[in-house]
Amino acid sequence: MGILTVAARSKGLMSVLLISLLSACQGEVTSHATQTSVQTVTTSSLNLSPSYLHSQEFTGIIRATNTTGVGFELAGKIKQIAVDSGNSVKTGQLLAQLDTALLEAERAELNASVLQNSADLQLARNTLKRSIELKKQGYTSEQQLDELKGQLNSLLAAKKRLEASLSANTLRIEKSSLVAPFDGVISKRSSNLGEVINVGSPVFTLIQDNAPQAIVGVPVDIAEQFTTKQQIYLRVANKQYAAFIEGIGAEVNSITRTVPVRLSLAADSKVINGELAYLTYEKQISQPGYWVPISALTDGIRGPWNLYVLSNDATQDNHETFNIERRDIEILYTKNEMAFIQGAVQANESYIDQGLQKLVVGQRVKPVTNAATAAR
Repeated sequence: MGILTVAARSKGLMSVLLISLLSACQGEVTSHATQTSVQTVTTSSLNLSPSYLHSQEFTGIIRATNTTGVGFELAGKIKQIAVDSGNSVKTGQLLAQLDTALLEAERAELNASVLQNSADLQLARNTLKRSIELKKQGYTSEQQLDELKGQLNSLLAAKKRLEASLSANTLRIEKSSLVAPFDGVISKRSSNLGEVINVGSPVFTLIQDNAPQAIVGVPVDIAEQFTTKQQIYLRVANKQYAAFIEGIGAEVNSITRTVPVRLSLAADSKVINGELAYLTYEKQISQPGYWVPISALTDGIRGPWNLYVLSNDATQDNHETFNIERRDIEILYTKNEMAFIQGAVQANESYIDQGLQKLVVGQRVKPVTNAATAAR
């Protein structure tokens, strides 16, 4: 009996302890449930702008003032190549030379003919001089004098012909040496040593390197805003270069429907022929709106974009927390990470600028002010 009594008492004590522990846990859960958790959000203020800059970018290409296929004016075999691709050359510098052995032989032949002609002229002059003296004494007829004068004139004409042939020969020898027509860089060599080339075949492609230009196609309405010598900035390979408008085309490209604008860059601009050039044109659009980060926008239910705005419920005494309202807005323009909007919003209203995926309309939140980033 004594053992049974002790066991019963122990069992009763354990039951009391379990009931007390359960009551304490229930109180703790109830305490936590009554505490309201308010999420914090970063906000910015809407600042009204009377207008915005609409930026457009147009693509063009860098072109040297002169890009020339340089070749001989004569056919022949290449005897010497003095430069190669990538070499810088100066005006008048020797680039290549043809074999002139045949021309040298022709010049020697012409020189011999000139010497023969000079001897024949000397003889003809002396003969005519003596015949004139004999004519005074009645020993020479008029017919003989006319024949001697005709022979002398023929020899004089032959002399001029030989002189012209010798000049042509000298000119062909000079043109057998290919020289640079302007300062530039050899971008390509098309022929090899010992190769026989035809008249006009390009041996090198020479690019002028001291006067880079850019050709950019722009719409007609924008081309009408440009003037000659107007300064514009171009972007080439992530670098900005100052350029001046040298000419505006007078014809619209039938494919791109743009007008070509030719711009000149500084001589020391580090650009390469054929690189892409980008021209940025900004136009002032007189339409009021607000700049907001794209991260502050969310898709609307029926299509329009939405902006989450903070609204204070009049029934709430706590002015540190606000309700979330959804406002329909229209995006007028975007640039980088910013959007220019208008819609059911007012100036100086606070909006949530990020973290929208964690929020729902009507939720109570506590704002943390974040200065809005101005669009550039």
